[in-house]
Amino acid sequence: MQLQQRINAFSELGHFISQFSTNNFKQKSEVLNNDLFYDGFKHQIKLAQENNGWFTKDNIVYALNGWATLLNKNNILNWLNEYSLSTIKPKKVAIIMAGNIPLVGFHDFLTTLITGHHVLIKQSSNDKYLLPYLAKYLEYIEPSFKGKIKFTEEKLQNFEAVIATGSDNSARYFEYYFKNKPSIIRKNRNSIAIITGNETKEELKALSEDIFRYFGLGCRSVSKLFVPKNYNFDAFFESIYHWHPIINDAKYANNYDYNKAVYLMSEFNLLENGFLMIKEDQSYASPIATLFYEYYDDITTLKTKLGHEKEKIQCIVSKGVIDNEVHYGETQTPKLSNFADNINTIQFLLNI
Repeated sequence: MQLQQRINAFSELGHFISQFSTNNFKQKSEVLNNDLFYDGFKHQIKLAQENNGWFTKDNIVYALNGWATLLNKNNILNWLNEYSLSTIKPKKVAIIMAGNIPLVGFHDFLTTLITGHHVLIKQSSNDKYLLPYLAKYLEYIEPSFKGKIKFTEEKLQNFEAVIATGSDNSARYFEYYFKNKPSIIRKNRNSIAIITGNETKEELKALSEDIFRYFGLGCRSVSKLFVPKNYNFDAFFESIYHWHPIINDAKYANNYDYNKAVYLMSEFNLLENGFLMIKEDQSYASPIATLFYEYYDDITTLKTKLGHEKEKIQCIVSKGVIDNEVHYGETQTPKLSNFADNINTIQFLLNI
């Protein structure tokens, strides 16, 4: 199968997904094979919601909208332009996927197939409905993909490289189990924001998207703020208030109540507004409904600290503060070239 065929197929997949990119699904007559797949994917979205309470329709639609936007010929061509893919010898790549947010493993799926390799996929039980159905659509659009995509719930066997995403604990297991295979092993990472005190209300409002989208469960979700000494959080709380309906979600509310009780019994100092608690803490990974913060004395010292701890950080939200920063409100809309953990997956796949 030629590269252009693969690009065309994923572009058509993006067109199919675009029908589900708003809460009011809209069938498009020009989408190929809608008669076979449209109603079925609506059902898969329903199953995904029922299987995982964190996968609300709003969050599933948000994830689908992101991929519908990215999967077009121009975006894919621009992404691949700097690589030479003509000499790829197809290998079978095992992908172990996380299940924290909808379609979190899709980038690995796309990258492996678009470079000409085959995939052997072990999904999380938390996110098992959407991708297999999209894979079937892809195979129907481009029959050459048949036999190159396999999902399994069994022990992984007969593969030549692996991309695995999990917790720090599971990563230790992966590193041992796959020590004789070319691999990318991803551990826990969190995202942060650097606040200077000069942010506009609009910027802080955009930051709330980075904090609350997917209930804060993504590695690109901001879980911690770095703020200057004596920072006043009033403007921050005012700018995020439009997210207050999140407390109406039962799972989120249960976590809020539980963590608040734990903090109060432990006599921690908290600031809270009825749907978010902020707590001074040096850790990066904050519990659901909690945002950690840490004071800094000066930006130079902070940059040095973050450089030493870069293995814990997925992305940094700021404005004119640090290299490779992400703009407010954009952590959950990465580009195709934004590789997880800053490990270039295409380069890895070129060299296996």
